[in-house]
Amino acid sequence: MKEKEIERLNRLKEFEKKLYSTGLNHIAGIDEAGRGPLAGPVVVGIAIMKPDSFIEGVNDSKKISERKREQLYEQITSEAIDWAVGIVDQKEIDEINILNATKKALHMAISNLKVKPDRILVDALEHIDTYGIPYTSIIKGDAKIYSISAASIIAKVTRDRIMKEYDEIYPEYGFSGHKGYGTAKHIQALKTYGPCSLHRKTFIKNFV
Repeated sequence: MKEKEIERLNRLKEFEKKLYSTGLNHIAGIDEAGRGPLAGPVVVGIAIMKPDSFIEGVNDSKKISERKREQLYEQITSEAIDWAVGIVDQKEIDEINILNATKKALHMAISNLKVKPDRILVDALEHIDTYGIPYTSIIKGDAKIYSISAASIIAKVTRDRIMKEYDEIYPEYGFSGHKGYGTAKHIQALKTYGPCSLHRKTFIKNFV
């Protein structure tokens, strides 16, 4: 591993190291994927990494190529003390709004863990139900905190795989490429074919 990458990972782990030094054993990172797309679910990932975990390339999922994310996903999920996801679909997003849907997916992800965290570190979200577990909300945490970066990769890969499966059912929209985000190609397909069951009605009002 190159010296620059070692330095970057050490910076990414600084905050967690301080928490571990206070006697905590299990620190969970949480992040979401899919708050902005016009179609598909919102997915929240949670990861409890070993204190000495040091996986090369772990970073904010948006800064990593799709191929690299897939590789890192396998490494993270095989090495993690525990990990889980929470998923809320497009229908419920329309019913309760995207912020509440994200908070619900977060709640679900925590409940899907087998190991209870001592502390939760979450990317930006506040006023969340963590089953009474203390949490810290960190702006741009997916680029600053190792376990949140790991969670961001879990969430992104999980959601991308879901959208690829949907692409086989609705090939005309190109979901495997844009994953439901509002690209020019996606918006054109919406105008040509109209919405399908995957689309968030509250998100596509300006396009149909």
